[in-house]
Amino acid sequence: MNRVLSRCLLAASIAGLTAASAAQASTTLRMSHFWPDGSGINQEIFQAWAEAVQEASGGELTIENYPSQTLTRADQAYQGAVNGISDIAITAQGYTAGRFPLSQIVELPGVSDTASQGACILQTLYDDGHIASEYDDTKVLFMFTTGPGYLHTVDNDIQSPADLSGLRIRRPTAVAGEMLEQLGAQPVGMPAPDIYTSLQRGVIDGLSFPWEGMKVFRLNELANYHTQVPFYSLIFVATMNQRSFDRLSDEQQAAIEANMGMQWSEVAGGVFDGLDEAGKQEAEEAGHTIRVIDNPLEHDDWAGPLQAGIENYLSELEGRGLDNAREVYEAAMAAREACSVEQG
Repeated sequence: MNRVLSRCLLAASIAGLTAASAAQASTTLRMSHFWPDGSGINQEIFQAWAEAVQEASGGELTIENYPSQTLTRADQAYQGAVNGISDIAITAQGYTAGRFPLSQIVELPGVSDTASQGACILQTLYDDGHIASEYDDTKVLFMFTTGPGYLHTVDNDIQSPADLSGLRIRRPTAVAGEMLEQLGAQPVGMPAPDIYTSLQRGVIDGLSFPWEGMKVFRLNELANYHTQVPFYSLIFVATMNQRSFDRLSDEQQAAIEANMGMQWSEVAGGVFDGLDEAGKQEAEEAGHTIRVIDNPLEHDDWAGPLQAGIENYLSELEGRGLDNAREVYEAAMAAREACSVEQG
């Protein structure tokens, strides 16, 4: 009788181990972001990353992609990754106001000229430890930025800051909002997917956005005037719930870690640069009015408010006890030079 019982227990144990191995061999991770499913950003960055991870894991990892805020809203995505609502989230740090103040130094005017350069600068600051402490509650996969953000309006031709007076302009983050206030506009906060309807209904008069976003979110259909004054860039992070990562096998973790850091920052930067070109071309072909402000930090009309915005932001951080704010800014400008050389 005992011998029969022992055999049954052994069989049950083997079955349990086999089931556990099968479960481990087919792990699914949920990835949340706000870009449209059919966008180049989703397909060429996030879906490409998911496929690279699956291949590196030998098929043991599958990434379920939840675009267009279908799992978590854009302004809740980072906390969603912290809490495990998603296993992986890609979002703008500025959508969680005040949580990543040192990281958002990269958004300031004059820090980057292109998405590739901005991605390189942001990832460098993280890799060198200047901003890493802001992400202690998740496992960062890679970081990237948009190209420079410009001004786009439905009916207003913006040639100087005075033309912005009283206009309701959508701002992506508090940092960009402070710049808009310096320029005389009334900043309005909202996630990117909400802009089209707000612009269509006249809730806002215009927006601040890179050319990439104008194409991805179809905003060139509504905005007829564009002023290329690069007064901010928007930063992003792709990050993972730490518990979700810790639960993976060593081999699965290795597949994730083989697809982290600068290599994917460079991929993202290249995709955004290409979309910036396509977004501007779309507006040109539609016959829109495009004003180009060269060297705005040295321009008679634009330099004053932009320089004031930079100083105000750094002083604000110091007032909050972040005494290393200027050190991080200097590191960003040093990385700007290094990243420019690398791209060249």
